[in-house]
Amino acid sequence: MTITSSAADHEPMAATTLQDEVLKRHRGRGRTPLKKLFRVASVACGIQFGWALQLSLLTPYVQELGISHAFSSLIWLCGPLSGLVVQPIVGYMSDRCKSKWGRRRPFIGFGALLIAFAMILIGHSADIGGLLGDHRDKRPRAIVVFVLGFWVLDVANNTVQGPCRALLADLAGKDQRRLRRAHAYFSLFMAVGNILGFATGSYSGWFKIFPFSLTSACNSNCANLKSAFILGIILLAVTTCLSITAAQEMPLGSNQSPYHEVAGDGPLEPGEGAQEPFLWELFWSLRFLSRPMRLLLVVNGLTWIAWFPFLLFDTDWMGREVYHGDPSSRERGQIYHDGVRMGAFGLLLNSVVIGITSAVIEPLCRKLGAGFVWGFSNILMSLCFISMLIIAFVSEKMELEQSELPSDGIVIAALVVFALLGVPLAVTYSVPYALAASYTESLGMGQGLSMGVLNLSIVIPQVVVSLGSGPWDQLFGSGNSPAFFVAAVSAFAGGLLAIIILPKFSPEKGRGIP
Repeated sequence: MTITSSAADHEPMAATTLQDEVLKRHRGRGRTPLKKLFRVASVACGIQFGWALQLSLLTPYVQELGISHAFSSLIWLCGPLSGLVVQPIVGYMSDRCKSKWGRRRPFIGFGALLIAFAMILIGHSADIGGLLGDHRDKRPRAIVVFVLGFWVLDVANNTVQGPCRALLADLAGKDQRRLRRAHAYFSLFMAVGNILGFATGSYSGWFKIFPFSLTSACNSNCANLKSAFILGIILLAVTTCLSITAAQEMPLGSNQSPYHEVAGDGPLEPGEGAQEPFLWELFWSLRFLSRPMRLLLVVNGLTWIAWFPFLLFDTDWMGREVYHGDPSSRERGQIYHDGVRMGAFGLLLNSVVIGITSAVIEPLCRKLGAGFVWGFSNILMSLCFISMLIIAFVSEKMELEQSELPSDGIVIAALVVFALLGVPLAVTYSVPYALAASYTESLGMGQGLSMGVLNLSIVIPQVVVSLGSGPWDQLFGSGNSPAFFVAAVSAFAGGLLAIIILPKFSPEKGRGIP
């Protein structure tokens, strides 16, 4: 066993004695208890609660403030851009942080404070705009405050997530079983946060529980959003405290490398965990990728071109195409928000299905092959998007009266589609990462670098969709159907590639290297 430590340079010790000491730590007394890993992972619940509110409520709300549907997608550009830039920078800095509180916890705590600040800005954007001189029909100042809060929220989320996952890897050490358990805890709390967030977004009476949220500048829909973010701040504060008080990090010494290797799990040693790739390393590594890894990136890019229109416009589609509401109309505005809340309920069902599907993905991949499972799920996703187009067409042909709501059959069909989409979404969250880890193992790429390269195939399609989906929808009738049509085609193409090509490079067949 090779051990590198700065202490070894100053305090002579026989190699066998040092190894015995390390093995003693590794076998028991210093191991991080699973309940501590569970507490550290709990911050994912508070983070994901805010993400769920963002996905379900903010696209409709920004249109209520006065930004047109065609340009609402541009606000979402910050998500992929911050994922591309902020996560590598924060990871790089946290690897070298010499704070007395440790390497990861300062970034988790600071990021949580940023999230809370962003939630306050977003929830009170209408009130701040009113104080600055906005009128009810024109609210440019509220829009500026909202966009600022929205972008800060995306940056803050990316600030927290990377160091939190790195902290779990640090605590788990070299024990792969414990590492998988730690990330399973993180995924569990993400699912819980999703369910709680979407459930909160689907309830329309929060302004009655928090009556102070209703003001002259903030109507009931705005007050519900404000109240939901108040709940989000409380949950985030609790989970962040649980997380950062559970970990016991040791400060990084001034003459220590952040990447020296230490066996064991004791109080967290600086130097444990994987190096976070910096931005230029991600692009430079693309030239060395094997053919199967490049094909995987293509399939993953097509998959995310399909997913992002749904993540952007899911509840907006329910409010517009199913309920035939209009956020800019006083007559149809409330009907639109009824549809948005029903869409949030559909996303809650979606999250439940994700949790159920996640439990059976590994056995299915072992039996049928990861490429086939991924491809089949993409084709299912394509069929779901086509079903959404059919539902919107049928609902439009029903010629709803101005005060009427859609039929129960239409609403149930839409909810079923939302729930079914949880199956391919669960696959998207897991299978590409497992395949990427297998394909890059023989290349000598670190897993941090391989995950960063895979992230490029997520954020670049998101930028493309953010720039193009709004104008594309406006060009073909200012609805969501054109973007969902592109999503259906992209998902089907990605599914065919995954089924036909990826199994030829399965890890069981020579690690997939041609």
